[in-house]
Amino acid sequence: MEISSNLTLELFNQPFLLEKRIELLFAIQRMGSISKAAKEIPMSYKSAWEAVDSMNNLSHTPILIRETGGVGGGGTKLTAYGENLLKTYRLLKEEQKKFLKSLEERTDIDTGTLKIIGRLAMQISARNQIQGVVEYIETGKVNSSVYIKLKSGYSLVSVITNGAVENLHLQVDDEVVAIFKSSSVLLTTDISLNISARNKFQGVIKEIHLGEINSEVLIDTGNSEMIASVVTSNALRDLGLKVGDSVSAIIKASDVILGK
Repeated sequence: MEISSNLTLELFNQPFLLEKRIELLFAIQRMGSISKAAKEIPMSYKSAWEAVDSMNNLSHTPILIRETGGVGGGGTKLTAYGENLLKTYRLLKEEQKKFLKSLEERTDIDTGTLKIIGRLAMQISARNQIQGVVEYIETGKVNSSVYIKLKSGYSLVSVITNGAVENLHLQVDDEVVAIFKSSSVLLTTDISLNISARNKFQGVIKEIHLGEINSEVLIDTGNSEMIASVVTSNALRDLGLKVGDSVSAIIKASDVILGK
């Protein structure tokens, strides 16, 4: 079974970028002419101009501009905003394809397992969900170490089974979400401490939420990337932690799961 869907972007509750209009814009980008682009699609010259007018009228910035004169007698070209729209649409289309492919793999309309679709919208209770890009995968006999580049500049290591790597179709440069519980994040003020845990990130405490038994500590590890740690309030007092202190957040690689 294959699942397909068109992608339409709206502005002010009106269709703005439809797939036919996107085809027209790509053709104009190639041909430099609305009339030539309309023939390539194909669509009538009148319909092409109406589509262009609709997009320009809805947009806060012109998508196309007319050029006059020159050897070829002028033409039509995309503005910088129009070029950016095409790049954005390409990215959205790729994400849509990935999502539809994921639906195909998770559903079987013949056996009625459509209920599994609900898992795609599942909310996760884990406090830490950090986006990154896979930069390296080290494969062993049973498990793989997946190295993820974070926006903070740190590399986070996750150890998952080889089967999980295959099921997620993980490859270098894939965007993933690293998920780990705040209770799995250990804190130390000894930045030079040598430990066996694969992940050790230095940061600055931005917030502390005190509780009677446990407290939550939010650490900025760079570029506004936050890691949450839940420790006992007694441990917090013993360490003498306060907002503005430098600490190291420590996470075992086996405690980090990945989503894609």
